Amino acid sequence: MLRRRRNEDEEQAWAQAAGDDPDEPESGSWDDPDEPGGSGPWDANDDVPEADRIDFGSIRVPVRDGFEVQVSMAEDQPAWVTVVHGDSGLQLQAFAAPKTGGLWADVREEIAAEVAKAGGDCAEADGPFGVEVRARIAPPGPAGPDLAAGLHPVRFLGVDGPRWFLRGVISGPAAARDDIAEPLEEMFADVVVVRGDHPAPPRDLLEIRLPEEALQALAEEADEAESNPWGGADPFERGPEITETR
Repeated sequence: MLRRRRNEDEEQAWAQAAGDDPDEPESGSWDDPDEPGGSGPWDANDDVPEADRIDFGSIRVPVRDGFEVQVSMAEDQPAWVTVVHGDSGLQLQAFAAPKTGGLWADVREEIAAEVAKAGGDCAEADGPFGVEVRARIAPPGPAGPDLAAGLHPVRFLGVDGPRWFLRGVISGPAAARDDIAEPLEEMFADVVVVRGDHPAPPRDLLEIRLPEEALQALAEEADEAESNPWGGADPFERGPEITETR
């Protein structure tokens, strides 16, 4: 549905085709009919409320007591950030978008098609950030004889900003209960997106960078791996996890 960043030459070609020139000043204010005004998620150029946030490059994620912030890796690169609260999680990713309009309407249709293809079901609903997708999807692993009985609720949130699109995915008990979801919704509303001035094709994942503390932790884990007799990860130890808990 959405893809990772391309190389710089491909980015420039896509940007020119889409009319996305980073040197061209933007005129007017961003107005998305699906997004209520007066709150976040925020653009880095907004008058952003002060808060303690972790800088992941393209997104700045708030840190609060009782929440754990994790970074998931794909192909040795940071792929998404997850905020965990109790047994529920909020997955965060930011993508490039054209100046001419948002992506969320198109992405909602793609999510619905993918969910149906996988044997799940979904429907659009009004949420705190405008239209969202509430789905029931099959968990990873082999399907049982009664697929519908094993479907898990998931909420897909989307916000269109100036040349960016932020997607949030709520899973766990919070996907079915609004009272449990509220703290994660507040976290989503306090995220800051840093689009940057570089050209990027619409839908490309904006780069997630690890904070210095996480890079140091990875380096220490690599040193420990070189010194253990298994020649890598110890099969009797839990795998490495990049987290920050407050």
